[in-house]
Amino acid sequence: MVSTLKSFSNFVIKFAKPIVVIWAFLFVLLAYFAISLPSKLEGDGFSYDGDHLRVKEDLSVTFGLPADNIYVVFENQSTEQIKSILNEISVIEEIDNIVSPLDNSSMVNGEYQYAQLDFDYTTKNYPEIVKNIRAITDEINGVTLTGGPVISNDINAASQKDLIQAEAIGLPIALIVLLLAFGTVVASLLPIIVGAATVVIALGVMTLLGDVVPLSIFVLNIVPMLGLALSIDFALLFINRYREERLNHTIEESVKTAIQTAGRSIIFSAICVMIGLGAMVVIQVEIFQNIALGGSLVVALAVVSGLTLLPATIYLLGDRLNKWRLIRVKPTSGRWNRFAAFVIKHPVKVIVAALVLFAIALIPIRDIELTIPSTDALPPSYESRAAFETLSEQFGIGDKAAVFLLAERDGGWENTEGLEKIVDIQNKIADMSLVEEVITPFTAANIESVEQWQGIEAQAPGALDEAKQAFIKDKKMYMVVNLNTGSASSEAQQFVRDLDEEDFGVEFGLAGMPKFNQEIFDEISSKIGIAIAIIVVTTFIILMIAFKSILIPVKAILMNVLGLASTFGLLVYIFQYGHFGLQEGTIVLIIPVLVFCLVFGLSMDYEVFLISRIQEEYEKGSSNTKATIDGLVSTSKIITSAALIMIVLTGAFAFTDVIPVKQIGVGIAIAVAIDATIIRLMLVPSLMKLFGDWNWWLPFRKRT
Repeated sequence: MVSTLKSFSNFVIKFAKPIVVIWAFLFVLLAYFAISLPSKLEGDGFSYDGDHLRVKEDLSVTFGLPADNIYVVFENQSTEQIKSILNEISVIEEIDNIVSPLDNSSMVNGEYQYAQLDFDYTTKNYPEIVKNIRAITDEINGVTLTGGPVISNDINAASQKDLIQAEAIGLPIALIVLLLAFGTVVASLLPIIVGAATVVIALGVMTLLGDVVPLSIFVLNIVPMLGLALSIDFALLFINRYREERLNHTIEESVKTAIQTAGRSIIFSAICVMIGLGAMVVIQVEIFQNIALGGSLVVALAVVSGLTLLPATIYLLGDRLNKWRLIRVKPTSGRWNRFAAFVIKHPVKVIVAALVLFAIALIPIRDIELTIPSTDALPPSYESRAAFETLSEQFGIGDKAAVFLLAERDGGWENTEGLEKIVDIQNKIADMSLVEEVITPFTAANIESVEQWQGIEAQAPGALDEAKQAFIKDKKMYMVVNLNTGSASSEAQQFVRDLDEEDFGVEFGLAGMPKFNQEIFDEISSKIGIAIAIIVVTTFIILMIAFKSILIPVKAILMNVLGLASTFGLLVYIFQYGHFGLQEGTIVLIIPVLVFCLVFGLSMDYEVFLISRIQEEYEKGSSNTKATIDGLVSTSKIITSAALIMIVLTGAFAFTDVIPVKQIGVGIAIAVAIDATIIRLMLVPSLMKLFGDWNWWLPFRKRT
C-alpha cells in the first residue's frame, strides 16, 4: 500500500487543478438532482418480501380488499359539510372506494365521525394524493387526515425539517471546534466545504438511484449525518498531519507525506465503516438495504474526496491555508504528556474504573423494549398522529389486531368437502388463545354448519351469494381473525407464528399487522448474528493486516462490543425511562442494529488513528511503552476534536422531531463519546502497557 499511495500522491500533485475542477463540476451537476431527493423517498423502510406482502396483494387483486387506507376524521361537522367534503374528495381518480359515516353508523361516535378512503395495490403516488386531499381539507377546522400514506408523508416532511435544523445546530458548533483545533478561518472552513461537497454529490447519486431502487425516507437524514461527520473527521486528520509535516518540509512534500500516512489511516477507517454498513445487506428489510447502499456510497465518496479534493485544494492554497488567524493555538503536548504518563503508570486502576462505568451503564439494558415505529415516530403536534389517536380513542382503531388467512384448495370451496374444510379451519382457529372472533362466509351469514348452509341454498337459491362472493373466489378463500390484543404486541406476533405452524390440510398464507411485525422481527433476529459475525471476522482480518498483530484487533473488537452494549443501556435510560425531558417510550427496533453496524466501523477510526501512530513509533525502534505514550500524546488532541465533531453533528439530531432519527443520532453520539474517551484514551493505552511487546505479536513474523 505504501508504494501505491506514493504513486497516488504524485498523481494528486500533478493534476491538482483538474481534480478541483472535476469536483466542482460534479457538485454543480449533482446538486440539481440532490434537491429532488425527497420526492423519491417513500415509506419508512419497514418493508419485507414475505407472506404479508404477497397475501395482502392477492387479497387486493382477488377480493378487492384495500391495499391501503387514508382516514378523514371529522369533529363537529354537519351531515351537509361531510357530504360536501367527500364529494370533492371523490373526484381524485386514484381512490378506489369511499366508506362514508353517512352510510355506516359504526363510523359515528357523538361529535366524531370518520370516512375511509380505500386504495388498491396499483396505487403508487401517495405523496401527490395526500397533497390533493389536504388541498380540500386543510382550510376546514375540525377535519384532519391520518393513515399509513399520510403518516409516511409527514415523516418525510419532518425529516427534511430535521435535516435543516440539525445542520443549523451542528455545523456552527463543528466550525468552532475546527477553529479551536486549527486557529485559522481557511483551515477550519475547508473540512466543512469538502464534507458538503461529498454529501451533496452522494444525495444527487441517490436521487438517480431512486428511479430503480425503493428508498426509505430515513435516507435523507442518515446519509448526510454519516457523510458530513466522516468527511470532516477525515479532513481533520489529514490537515493535522499536513501541518505537522509543513513545519519541516515543503508544501508539496508535506501533502505527499500526509497522503501516504494519514491517507492510509483514512482508507483503513473507511473500510471498517463500510464493513459495518455492508453487513446490514444480509438483513432483507428495506431500510437496512437503503442505509447500506447510501452509507457505503457516501463513505466511499468521503474517502475519494479526502484523498483527492482535500489534498489538491491544500496544495493549491499552500500557506494560505493558515490565512485569517482568529485563535493562536497553543501546544497541548504538556497536558497530554501528563495524562499519558498517568494512564501508563496506573493501567490496572484505569481499567477497573472504566469497567465500573461500563457496568453501571449496562444495568438498564435488561429492560430494553423494541418496537416498530408507527404514528409514535412523529411528535404529538403533527395532525396525522393526533388524528390517529382520535380514531383509537373514539373508535378503537388499532387497539385490536386483525390477521388475514388466505387459503387455496384445488377442489374449490363451494362443494361439501370445501365447506367442511372452512368450518374445520374456523373452529380450530376459534379455539386458539387470543382469538376474539373469526369472520368467515359462515359467520358473515350467521350460519353454524354445512348442513344449514346447504339447506338455505336448496330452499333459497342465491341467498348466500353475497357471503360467497365476499369470501370465496374459485380456489381461493379468506377469513379474518380478530385478536384481543394489539398488533404491536409480542403475543400477537407469537400467535401468527403458531398459526403458521398449523396443518389445515390446505396451502395458506397470512397477512395483517401482526404478521408484518412478526416477519420484520424474525428477519432481524435471525440475521443479526450473521451480520455481527461478518463485521467481527472481517474487521479482525483488516486490523490484523493493518497492524500485523493478533492482540490489537482482538482488544479492539472486545472493547467495541462493551462500549456499544453500554450505549444501548444508556439509550434505554434516556428514551425508555423518559429522562432529560423525554416521554417514556420504547426503542425503535432498528436502532440496536443500525448503531452497532455504523458505530462499530466509525469507532475504528479512532483505533486506527491511535494505533497507527503508536505503530509508527514502535517500528522506528521505540519501546512499546514509549511508543504508546508518544502515539497517545500526538493523536489525543486530534481524536478528541474529531470525536467532538462527530458527537456534535450526530447529536444535533437529538433536537429533531422524528423519534427514530432522534434515537439514531443520540445513539451514535453516545457511542462515539464513550469510544473516544473511555476506550481510546483510557483502556487502549492501559492495555497496550499491560501486554507490552505481545501487542505486536503475529505468528511466523519477527520484528525487524
